[in-house]
Amino acid sequence: MQGLTVLLASAGVCLGLLVAPAEGTDLAQPAAPRRQKRDWIWNQMHIDEEKNTSLPHYVGKIKSSVNRKNAKYLLRGESAGKVFRVNEDSGDVYAFERLDREKIPEYHLTALVVDKDTNNDLESPSSFTIKVHDVNDNWPVFTHRLFNASVPEMSAVGTSVIRVTAVDADDPTVADHASVMYQILKGEEYFAIDGSGLIFTTTKNLDRETQAKYEIVVEARDAQGLRGDSGTATVLVTLQDVNDNFPIFTQTKYTFAVPEDIRVGSSLGSLFVEDPDEPQNRMTKYSIVQGEYRDTFTIETDPNHNEGIIKPMKPLDYEYIQQYIFTIEATDPTINLHHLSSASTRKTARVIINVTDVDEPPSFQQPFYHFQLWENQKKPLIGSVRAKDPDAARRSIGYSIRTTSDKGQFFRITKQGDIYNEKELDREVYPWYNLTVEAKELDSSGYSTGKESIVQVHIEVMDENDNAPEFAQPYEPRVCENAAQGKLVVQISAIDKDITPQDVKFKFSLSTEDSNFTLTDNHDNTANITVKYGQFDRERAKVHYLPVLISDNGRPSLTGTSTLVVTVCKCNEHGEFTYCEEMAAQAGVSIQALVAIFLCILTITEPSRVRLPRMRRAAPAHCASRLRQPSSARQGRGAAPPQPHTHLPRSECRSGPQTRYSGSGDVRRNGSDVDLPHTIKPLQSLECRRRPPSDF
Repeated sequence: MQGLTVLLASAGVCLGLLVAPAEGTDLAQPAAPRRQKRDWIWNQMHIDEEKNTSLPHYVGKIKSSVNRKNAKYLLRGESAGKVFRVNEDSGDVYAFERLDREKIPEYHLTALVVDKDTNNDLESPSSFTIKVHDVNDNWPVFTHRLFNASVPEMSAVGTSVIRVTAVDADDPTVADHASVMYQILKGEEYFAIDGSGLIFTTTKNLDRETQAKYEIVVEARDAQGLRGDSGTATVLVTLQDVNDNFPIFTQTKYTFAVPEDIRVGSSLGSLFVEDPDEPQNRMTKYSIVQGEYRDTFTIETDPNHNEGIIKPMKPLDYEYIQQYIFTIEATDPTINLHHLSSASTRKTARVIINVTDVDEPPSFQQPFYHFQLWENQKKPLIGSVRAKDPDAARRSIGYSIRTTSDKGQFFRITKQGDIYNEKELDREVYPWYNLTVEAKELDSSGYSTGKESIVQVHIEVMDENDNAPEFAQPYEPRVCENAAQGKLVVQISAIDKDITPQDVKFKFSLSTEDSNFTLTDNHDNTANITVKYGQFDRERAKVHYLPVLISDNGRPSLTGTSTLVVTVCKCNEHGEFTYCEEMAAQAGVSIQALVAIFLCILTITEPSRVRLPRMRRAAPAHCASRLRQPSSARQGRGAAPPQPHTHLPRSECRSGPQTRYSGSGDVRRNGSDVDLPHTIKPLQSLECRRRPPSDF
């Protein structure tokens, strides 16, 4: 190696001499007849790094064609005077420091030739470069001292693990100066490395459950280096877990004792297995493989602990079965069979479940009961509920209805569980009754043992046709006093509180034809009220009460009477209403009609202060015949048909000056006060008088 160094140093000196020949050596071409231009006659210089000879080291010579005795050479640049110096007279350049190419591969300087006396430039300054020649003086160094890598366990031979890199600071352009050779010093029985630094597996039996981590020591060597040194690094390889192990039961037999009243779906015990794989690869599935109880029990996997939870799917009964025995199996459907390390011998176990006796409450034969009952009837037996003592004692049972579910006290239950009703039921009030029936276990003395059960009893009230049809809505018809014959006043329709079938048909008719109105049944459950003769006389009657009979097609058929209150209004020439009296409510007898009746009574009685009777008292026929509003009547099931509403033609009520309601709660008649309820609205004064039948 020392000889090689000397040889390289000699070559550098020779190159310097060729580039800048020594003074006195004439290498110029033969003289030309014309004048030669002055110029620098040197070029690029070279020097080896890390030279072992004593300083300074000769680099080369700078030389100009200027040949004057008073000329001197100078250097300028960052490294001039520090690293490099020049002989002023000869132009020889020397290095006064040992150079390291890996720090500075080349230096840039400027050469000058000046007059010694005046320091004026004799030649233009010229830049040149000193290149440092590389010698193989560095060994490879890894980018990290420690590398971390991972590879799946049981990987195939040749599976890549990691690529490591070592860097040589020498010049890569010089042959073999920066070349790196890798080898594994530790872990070579499981791994290998190629020339690029890629580490790969050399065996397929890397089992994480046997050894989870491996340490590899890698060496990077520069065989051509001066010192022959090398660098090392450590690689820690972690094996990644794969699902390659079956779960194994920790016991061969599991025994549980559970009470017979355990709730369906609740846990009665746990099964435990061992799985050497990591938690994310533990997917144990438990199943019953032998026995007749697959429909009685189920085994669910707890995803957090990988244990099997046994749960009953049906109620357990000590009186029926006291012990269950069956075989279970633990498998893993996600296991990778290609990586299966070994076959387990403990994948099955025996399960014994002993059922213990519990004093249970009575048990009803049905989860709930549904009975039907026709409305408006009392039945001695609507339906029966039955419960029994499931225990071997077979105690007697007592029944009761919770009062909170039958606040109206409609139903009763016997000691035998028979339900009947004490009151008639109305479907239009409550179509369903939901009863809570209690069954209590009784001892030999007839007292409750504290064990009781409840069941829901749903009683459906069946509909009968017991409601007559009525108006579908409150109508407030108005008609012009000069209305023409056939003028449509209002179209009416009906509803029925009973269950209305799809084929329901309502029939409409007037209870009397003695009016100025005509009813036409449209046969589509509607009817039209039209003007029969023509004009109305508002002086005689501003309001007309028209009883309408509405019949359904139920069994039996029912007929109801609803009254239309038609107001006669003043209208302009376009038939638009200009003035109408306030209309009365249609429900029952109107307040205004009753007031008119009372005022008519007062016109007949002694002119003195009289206390008015209650509203329920009947009015005299000669006033009521004109002003009363008939209530709804019902016909059916043997009831007498409603009497037609007739008008007595010999009396009428019309406005007059004798009786007037002030609106303050009193009626004043001929200077005397008559008390009236304060809820009665003010009316115009009315007068009752006799009139002949022909006036109607």
